[in-house]
Amino acid sequence: MQAEDMEVPIINILNDNGDRQRPKGKDVFKDLQKESESSMESPNLEFEYGDTDALTAELSELYSYTEEPEFALNRDYFEEDFRSHARGRRWIELKVEEQKTYVMRLLDALEVTDRDKRLKVARAILYLAQGVFDECDTEVDVLHWSRHNVFLLYDMGIFTALLELLSMEIDNNQACSSAVRKPAISLADSTELRVLLSIMYLMVETVRVQTEDDRPEWSAAREAFKNELGSPLYNGEPFALLLFTMVTKFCSMNAPHFPMKKVLLLLWKTILFTLGGFEELQGMKVRGRERLNLAPLPEDSIKVVRAMRAASPPASAMELIEQQQQQKRGRRSRRPLVKQDSLDTYNERDPFKNDDARDEEEDPEDTDSGIEGEVDPLDRDVIIQPPPPPPPLRPPTEKVNLPKGLPWAPKVREKDIEHFLETSRNKFIGFTLGNDTDTLVGLPRPIHESVKTLKLHKYVSIAEVQIQKEDELQQCPMTLGEEEVEETPTEMLYLGMLPNLSQYVIALLKLLLAAAPTSKAKTDSINILADVLPEEMPITVLQSMKLGIDVNRHKEIIVKAISALLLLLLKHFKLNHIYQFEIVSQHLVFANCIPLILKFFNQNIMSYISAKNSICVLDFPNCVVHEMPELTAESLEAGDSNQFCWRNLFSCINLLRILNKLTKWKHSRTMMLVVFKSAPILKRALKVKQAMMQLYVLKLLKIQTKYLGRQWRKSNMKTMSAIYQKVRHRLNDDWAYGNDIDARPWDFQAEECALRESIEKFNSRRYDKNKNWEFAPVDNCLQSVLGQRVELPEDFHYSYEMWLEREVFSQPIQWEGLLQNP
Repeated sequence: MQAEDMEVPIINILNDNGDRQRPKGKDVFKDLQKESESSMESPNLEFEYGDTDALTAELSELYSYTEEPEFALNRDYFEEDFRSHARGRRWIELKVEEQKTYVMRLLDALEVTDRDKRLKVARAILYLAQGVFDECDTEVDVLHWSRHNVFLLYDMGIFTALLELLSMEIDNNQACSSAVRKPAISLADSTELRVLLSIMYLMVETVRVQTEDDRPEWSAAREAFKNELGSPLYNGEPFALLLFTMVTKFCSMNAPHFPMKKVLLLLWKTILFTLGGFEELQGMKVRGRERLNLAPLPEDSIKVVRAMRAASPPASAMELIEQQQQQKRGRRSRRPLVKQDSLDTYNERDPFKNDDARDEEEDPEDTDSGIEGEVDPLDRDVIIQPPPPPPPLRPPTEKVNLPKGLPWAPKVREKDIEHFLETSRNKFIGFTLGNDTDTLVGLPRPIHESVKTLKLHKYVSIAEVQIQKEDELQQCPMTLGEEEVEETPTEMLYLGMLPNLSQYVIALLKLLLAAAPTSKAKTDSINILADVLPEEMPITVLQSMKLGIDVNRHKEIIVKAISALLLLLLKHFKLNHIYQFEIVSQHLVFANCIPLILKFFNQNIMSYISAKNSICVLDFPNCVVHEMPELTAESLEAGDSNQFCWRNLFSCINLLRILNKLTKWKHSRTMMLVVFKSAPILKRALKVKQAMMQLYVLKLLKIQTKYLGRQWRKSNMKTMSAIYQKVRHRLNDDWAYGNDIDARPWDFQAEECALRESIEKFNSRRYDKNKNWEFAPVDNCLQSVLGQRVELPEDFHYSYEMWLEREVFSQPIQWEGLLQNP
């Protein structure tokens, strides 16, 4: 297979000249100063990673601040219709049966042909889903009634009706063509779509979240809704595929008015609900290993990561310059702002010198939070001593019993043991025994002990078993027969996505590129602000500031949704079948996902994580319950009091995890990290004092350290120590030394072509229904072939004689040609 066959449209992430621009002169000094300030102020972030943020935060991110006037509009349309039905009573005073009767009335009204009337009814339903906030006094009441109403709406079949309306709006060619012709698209162009998607999002997100006081019928409804969304009930395909179609239609510029933020949020939550989050994934992985009779996992990775502590951030270039200047002036006093235990400041003091004065000044928490002071490389005993276990951030009830020293149990693959024995046999005996890992005849005693230790830590992954089984099915298709494929939600989603998979991946990456803070606006880039820009542009400074915050917040939410969606897809496909994961990964790599993520991190990451692009008083449900205070420029500038922005830190961790998944065990993709000079970009990301983010940054640095050269390793010994301390060890991996690295040439095309060939064989064997292959049985019996029933059209017997004359008698038959081999 040629490399050209694998090419897909590539996302351009370079600047207009195709090269990098470097600041000069004073700009460099300013950048260093900014970095210095940010690294000095980097605190420990009390961040808890999970599937989603708190429910109120997830609900508030559905709405842009420019949509705020529509809350009152929804209320007015509901009350206008409800007044005639309730006769002076409020919604929360009605009995459940009366509420159901009214919802049935709204459902009937959705069937009318008048578009404006339909929109009014949809707004009334949206007001119910939002929790009839005008009848509530607190945010808790709003969430309570929203939950009650959403389960009521689902029970009455509202979701199916909304789905039909959504399909109509997607196929509305008139709206699409008018939006394409418009020079500027605003909120008004997507009103119907926004209302429908908002109701559906509220239903999916509210039903998805479990609470302690859920009624039994609500738990049953949750399971039914989950199965309904994951099954191919909607036009023969899962609901998520309809949303994927909206994404591709928007990115192909055929429907620029689609409210992309709402579509992406609904798509992410639908995948999360139907396939399961990270906790469910861990449980599925444990059950999958049990089914395959594999050894249990050495530890629960979620708990281990939660128990980790962050290390101190690396010192910036500005701090190093100031430190050197002080040393030149002969100052011996310690600067309190420079972290002595930072990851990458090479501490040149003598480790054996008496530092009692320094120890007295140092905060005990500081010394424990990071990597210990640098030691002399000759002092081997100090280097190989395992560090103390990091104290957990969580309460004592969830304390993880980690092994003393390193947090992760080491792992060894079967091929690592084979490689070790092959090397040992060549050295001591002079010949090899292939894949035999049991015969140790002729090898010295220490090799026996080494093999025993390696086998003790051998880890067989589900992916390795799946690859082995696939190879057997390819080699013995007649003997092993058809594979029984379980119809899981993941399997059905993959089957639906497969024909247009590359389009879906490219569309998501285009949106990620457009929403990235490092991207510059270009004339040919897609407009993702259609559902945030008002009809009338701001005329005052305050309105401009509010819109600026809204636009930045809008982009951050899009990045959050796409990063979480891609990570979920990769993890679920990998667990379902390794080749499903590999095809999605390959599409991502070919569409330039690796440099795109690196470009995303090539910014002041501390300022991105601490960005305050939110206005608390305008967040739902706060804005519909409390009196609206007067907004001023000062209050907008101040922002909230949070230490960090949850969604931005969540997005960064997700993108790092995606990058890890794409590059793990892939030599050619690891070399891409080296070629794109990712090491300094990733090192800057270590400034964020959050253990989980640092772990994934260190993993990415670990896989490329052997290619970065001895000088880099020598000047980054603190980073090397952090990798040793926090990242899992592979016993045979020489990541810290880089021995024999020239032995493996970098052949990107050959590796990817071989992988693509395996993927195509898998897809052909498992999903190609019209199999025309050499092993298909052939019916050689003339009697049975002639006896087969052939469906003929009803009017065939009228023209049978003419057909016989034209097709049979008038056609000369060359009998000799039939006897010859083709």
